Amino acid sequence: MKILRTRAASVSRQGLCTALLVASLTAAVGVSPPHNTAGADDSSPRPSDPQGKPHGVPNLALPDLAPKNPGNAGKPGGGTGGDAPDGNTGIPKTALAAYQNAARLAATQLPGCHIPWELIAGIGRVESVHAGGYGLRSDGSTEKPIRGPRLTGGQFAEIRDTDKGRWDGDTEYDRAVGPTQFIPSTWEMSGADGNGDGIKDPNNIFDAALGTAHYLCANNRDLNSSADLDKAVLSYNQSREYVTAVLAWMRTYQSGNVGTVPDNIPTTPHDPSGDTPGKRPTTPSPGTTPGGGSTTTPPSNKPSPGKQTPSPQKPSPNKPTPKPDPKPDPGKPDPGKPDPKPDPTKPIPSPVSRLERMGAAKWETTTGEVFEERASVKALDKAGKPVAGARVVFEIIGQSTGATFLGGAKKVTATTLKDGIATSPSVLAGATAGQFPLRATVEGKDGVTPVDFNATVKPAPAPHADKIERVGNECAAVQPNSPFDCKVVIQASKGGKAVAGIAMTATVASANGDKAVETGPYFKDKNGQTVRKFDLGKTDGNGRIELPEFFADGKTGAYTLRIVTTDGQVLLVYLNVEAKKSTPQPSTTPSSTPKS
Repeated sequence: MKILRTRAASVSRQGLCTALLVASLTAAVGVSPPHNTAGADDSSPRPSDPQGKPHGVPNLALPDLAPKNPGNAGKPGGGTGGDAPDGNTGIPKTALAAYQNAARLAATQLPGCHIPWELIAGIGRVESVHAGGYGLRSDGSTEKPIRGPRLTGGQFAEIRDTDKGRWDGDTEYDRAVGPTQFIPSTWEMSGADGNGDGIKDPNNIFDAALGTAHYLCANNRDLNSSADLDKAVLSYNQSREYVTAVLAWMRTYQSGNVGTVPDNIPTTPHDPSGDTPGKRPTTPSPGTTPGGGSTTTPPSNKPSPGKQTPSPQKPSPNKPTPKPDPKPDPGKPDPGKPDPKPDPTKPIPSPVSRLERMGAAKWETTTGEVFEERASVKALDKAGKPVAGARVVFEIIGQSTGATFLGGAKKVTATTLKDGIATSPSVLAGATAGQFPLRATVEGKDGVTPVDFNATVKPAPAPHADKIERVGNECAAVQPNSPFDCKVVIQASKGGKAVAGIAMTATVASANGDKAVETGPYFKDKNGQTVRKFDLGKTDGNGRIELPEFFADGKTGAYTLRIVTTDGQVLLVYLNVEAKKSTPQPSTTPSSTPKS
C-alpha cells in the first residue's frame, strides 16, 4: 500500500501544502477557495431537505496533513484520535465493501450519475472516519451508535423530531445518524437498502453508503460534470471547507493511496457531536461516549488522599478469641451466605433443541449477482416454542465459486429475535459458476442438526447488442505509408441503451467489405508487428470501444474496416489511401526568337 508523505513539521509548510491542495481541487471542480458558507444555488438545502444545514462536526483534516503514526498502526492505542487505523488512508474492510457495493448498485439504478465509490468513501471519511472506533461489524452494523449533536439551533440547525426517535433515539429534536450522518427526514427521502435485508437503516454502512449515492445523484446529476459534482457535495454540507476535504479524500483514493485494514483495529472514534463546528474534536474525555451520551464511572476502591484508612481492630485481651467456623462443605450451599452470582464469562447453555428452515431451500443466480433469497431459520426449544437471543452461525461452505456475504465474510453470526428467527446478510455470488451449501448452526450446540441452503451460481448470459454505430469524425484520405488521422469509436446499444461487455474484432477488407485483404491499411499488435485482423476487446461501461491507431502501407486504393461483434452485428468504416498528386511545373526552356 502506498503511504502519503509524512506530515510537514512547520506551520508554514502546512500552510503551503494546504494552499496547493485547495488550489488543485479548485481547478478540478471549478470552485472558489473555502469559506464558511456556499453561495445560493440549486444545491442550497430546501425546507424538506435539511441535510446541507449545519448538523454536526465533520472531520476536515486533509489527506496530506492528517496526523499519522505509521509506526503504531494497528497497535492498541496507535494512531491519532479520529484517524483511520493505518494512520491516514486505510479503509476498514467492511466499509470499503459497502462503498464499492453502493457504486455497483448505483451504476444499475442510476446509470446517468456515474458516481465513483471513492466519492462515497470521501463522505464516509469526513463524516465518521469510516465508522472507525464504533465497533464496525461485517454485516455493516456498529456496536455503538454514531450520532451528531441534538439539532436545537445555535451553532447547528434547529430541526424538531421527525422520526419519533426511531433512528436517533431522540423524540424531541433530530440528530444526524450513522456512518454518513444522515438527518432522519433526509433519510426518509434518500434511504436505501444496500445489503438486501429488506430494511433501510442509516446506521448500517451498506445502507448508508447506497443512500449517500442516491442523495448525491439527486436532481439528475451527472457526477462526471465538475459543476454537478460541486453541487452534490455542497448539498451534503454547505461549506467550501467540506467540499475541499471530501474531494481531497476522493482524489487520494482514486490515486491508489488506499489500503484495507481490519474492522476491529483499536482507534479513537471521530465524534460528530463536538462543540465547535468545522474543527476536529479532541479525544472524548473519560465519562463521555461518542454521540454526546454520558457514562457513570464506578467508585474507586482506593482511599481518598488525606484520609486515613482505619486499621483492623485488635482482639480485646478480656474477650476470648472466637474460634473459626468449620470448613464449609463444597457440595452444600452455605445457609449464611447468598447464592453466588452467575459467572458472566461462562456461556449460558442454549435451550435450542432444533432449527427450522424458513424460506426456500434452493437458491439460484448468475455470477457476480446478489441472491434474492437470504438464509433464515427459527430456533425452537424441546416444546416447539421459539427461542429468543440464541446465536446462529451462518457459513458459506467451500471456496469453489468465490461467493461471500456482503462485506466479504464467509461466516457471520446473527441473534434470534423474539419470534426465534435469525436471518443472514445477503450473499454475493462470485465470478465462478458452481454450487455451494450455506449452513446454519447454533453456536455452542453441536447436538442441534444444521440446516443447509443449497445455492447454484450459473454463468452470466453473454451481453447482446442490437445495434453498433460509428461515433466521431470520418477518416480523411491519407497518403501511402502514413497513419490515419482520425478517431474511430464504436457504440453498442440495445433498445437505445448502451451495452457493456460486447466483444468486437476489426478486419481490413476490400472497398465493399466482402473479403479480407493482405495488403493495405494495418494495425500493430503488442509486439509492433503488422496485423490486419485485430481483437478490439469489449465495450466499456458506456458501451464504447475506441480503435487503436492504424496505418496505410505503400498501396493506394479504397478499403474498409469491417467491425463485427460476437453476436453478428456488422459495421463498415470506409478508408481511402491516395498518392499525392504532382503539381505541374512551369517550363524553363527559353522561347525561340524569330530572326530578323
